Amino acid sequence: MAKIVGTGGGARLACDANVAKTLVGKILESVKIPVTVKCRIGIDEQDSFEFLDTFVDKIADSGCTTFIIHARKAWLKGLSPKENREIPELTYERAHEIKQKHPHLRIILNGGLKTVSEIQKHLPALDGAMIGREAYSNPYFLTQIEKEIFGNKNIKSRETIALAMIGYAREQKKLFGTPVKSITRHIIGLYHEQHNGKVWRRTLSTLPYKDGADETVILKALEAMEGRDKIAA
Repeated sequence: MAKIVGTGGGARLACDANVAKTLVGKILESVKIPVTVKCRIGIDEQDSFEFLDTFVDKIADSGCTTFIIHARKAWLKGLSPKENREIPELTYERAHEIKQKHPHLRIILNGGLKTVSEIQKHLPALDGAMIGREAYSNPYFLTQIEKEIFGNKNIKSRETIALAMIGYAREQKKLFGTPVKSITRHIIGLYHEQHNGKVWRRTLSTLPYKDGADETVILKALEAMEGRDKIAA
């Protein structure tokens, strides 16, 4: 992080809104896809509403209309990237204040959102919510969002998803040579807080890293967790 912010990049860009505005403007000129800007609510001692408002104002002048606001400030002096994801206090109100000041902009909230009820508290006033680490540590949480927010009743079971990943892992190995461990590490949290979920995590934390491991380790993890000899893939 020090190398990035030391050159004025990363979160440090928020300290020079004019440079950030120029960069976003150039990006908008160069692509035909939507461009969004994700930012913290402040940097080090600069964490007032005015600081964030000035930044949003400048970037909006470039033509960008969608902002994802991580409701923590970034402490670039003294905190590691991991600590910056957890230690700075969450101030959701700041995102709401920005939306009230700029109703024409799309303001999406990010930071510490782990339940559907937390998300729903903000959705009436904001334009969306971005789920970060919870989607990685507990990916099946996304099905709750599908059911309770989007009304999707066609929800696949964890086992159905796990079995589908077998074919995906096989395909990725064939097409790109992707080792199975590069895929299984992203589904270790599939059985988060479920019965025998520890067996699933333990199996996928060991077998995929052995010589000759292939997509069948996913099936073995299911079988170990269910206490069964064989599951139809």
